[in-house]
Amino acid sequence: MGSVEDVLKEIEEKIKELLPSNVVITSIEFEGPELVIYTKDPQSFAEGGNLVRKLAKDLRKRIVIRPDPNILMEPERATDIIKDIVPEEAGIKNLHFDPDTGEVFIETEKPGIVIGKHGSTLREITKKIGWSPIAIRAPPIDSTTVTNIRKYMRDIRDERKKILRTIGRRIHRPLELEEGWVRLTALGGFREVGRSCTLISTPASRVFVDCGVSVGSENRITPYLNIPEATPLNGIDAVVITHAHLDHSGLVPLLFKYGYEGPVYVTPPTRDLMVLLQLDYIEVAAREGKTIPYDSSLIRKALKYTIPLGYGEVTDITPDIKLTFHNAGHILGSAICHFHIGEGHHNVVFTGDFKFEKTRLFDPAVCKFPRVETLVMEATYGGSQDYQPSRRTAESNLIKVVNETVKRGGRVLIPAFAVGRSQEVMLVLEEAIRKGVMEEIPIYLDGMIWEATAIHTTHPEYLNNELRDMIFRRGLNPFLSDCFVRVDSKDKRLEIIDDTEPCVILATSGMLNGGPVMEYFNAMAPIEKNTLIFVGYQAEGTIGRRIQKGWSEIPYTKNGRIETIKLRMQIETVDGFSGHSDRRQLMSYVHNISPKPSYVVTNHGDEKACVELASSIYKKYQIQTRSPLNLETVRLL
Repeated sequence: MGSVEDVLKEIEEKIKELLPSNVVITSIEFEGPELVIYTKDPQSFAEGGNLVRKLAKDLRKRIVIRPDPNILMEPERATDIIKDIVPEEAGIKNLHFDPDTGEVFIETEKPGIVIGKHGSTLREITKKIGWSPIAIRAPPIDSTTVTNIRKYMRDIRDERKKILRTIGRRIHRPLELEEGWVRLTALGGFREVGRSCTLISTPASRVFVDCGVSVGSENRITPYLNIPEATPLNGIDAVVITHAHLDHSGLVPLLFKYGYEGPVYVTPPTRDLMVLLQLDYIEVAAREGKTIPYDSSLIRKALKYTIPLGYGEVTDITPDIKLTFHNAGHILGSAICHFHIGEGHHNVVFTGDFKFEKTRLFDPAVCKFPRVETLVMEATYGGSQDYQPSRRTAESNLIKVVNETVKRGGRVLIPAFAVGRSQEVMLVLEEAIRKGVMEEIPIYLDGMIWEATAIHTTHPEYLNNELRDMIFRRGLNPFLSDCFVRVDSKDKRLEIIDDTEPCVILATSGMLNGGPVMEYFNAMAPIEKNTLIFVGYQAEGTIGRRIQKGWSEIPYTKNGRIETIKLRMQIETVDGFSGHSDRRQLMSYVHNISPKPSYVVTNHGDEKACVELASSIYKKYQIQTRSPLNLETVRLL
């Protein structure tokens, strides 16, 4: 078997055959999943728009062209030229030059204008200054998380370059021909909800799909990461995260505590939301006196190894596995993961959490793939009676309850999950006010909701077509509406509590198990004209669940003392805002997926839901199904 150097030498010879003789290549390196070509003639690649595409097709690699450091123009002069080339309406905010990669990051309000038609403006910039321009969106709402992540990634660029080169050589190592087989091992989230983690194994590779925590559980918090199939962790080739919710991403930093030093593949929004939720997770654990599984330094370490991929980008992640992310419709950046294993040996699709219905935020989950032999799908609402009202019905019910409350002079409190559910509700209320269906009342956002919304505004390309059209073409960003008021201090919160005018308050946490929502609830609960609206699932044992059961006196802990809240406000539950597919949509997804899988594995649901969904799929579509237990291994090939 040859070495990685032999592979690079062979690629270099192919590149020389494909390129014009006057193009000078100074070096070629694997950096992460990409093949990076350093050249003294970046303008030749810029002028020949199809040249990189041809190389990528012939070499079957993701190609990146970077200028040799010796040809880079001085940043001050390059800044002036960029501002001359890029139209003023692009709204350039900042320029960041990285001499190690030869890249200049152009932070702009409108990246499309900086990119130009088919990349024409970027090519012109490269031709004039030598630097490789990368357009990134300037958040219309400042996000502390996004700002800090971008700064951190610039600060560690030297270390990250070394990390990417190590990862790249591992991905592209020569592959010995062996018998082809594929296995799935259930490490967590099978016949349960929480701690999702699955191991994909082949003769050459081991890959984790998700690594989550059971946030509300007192035991069985972590996946089974210490079993022989998963150890040692430094032998795992890659970690792939479907989305940012903690039950799927919460323990990624823990892997680095115990020896993992490999890539973590996510979509760009998932990276930002994942950091936000992980930091909040350890902060809440510390505040509540619980054991903290890792500290913030490990979140930063995981970031060094995180590789963002957009939807539709086919990427080598091991010598025999290619990964492609597709929209899952669940939360911002959520992805259905398509794994192409071997030279067409087997194709596995992991849905993660998905929504097979268009929502205010997202298009329906993708169901068309080049090939599918095995489908691993969630079964959260897979039980035979797990049906939800339509989104339109849910929205109508929400507006009706708000209007009734406002009419009697009351105030509305909505406990909300910061990511996904809050933004859906925000869009419904904003449109109702804009169209005159609801009175112009303030909508207060408290807790993590504002920061999560800021991250949504950073990545509008991951929102649905209508919302993107509204933001990009019509210049109307509903998240920036004047009806939304950020609650950014305790004084502001107390001012709202003391006020008596009608309003809507969206506050975390979504199950009333702590957070700023409890201060509002404590003040508003005894007043009959107020309304509490649940728009999300209330787990057993939470205050939210007790209220739904009809408790009129609610005990809770405040400053170490047990207090009781007398509940007189109206209680409403508006179903239909879930980011999960209900039973009808789950069956519809199997009906519509193309091509049809020959095998379906269910997970992410309680035992009843997983088994009933698997049974129904088998009976209706005659597809072989399996609902494994944690620690079971299923051979797919």
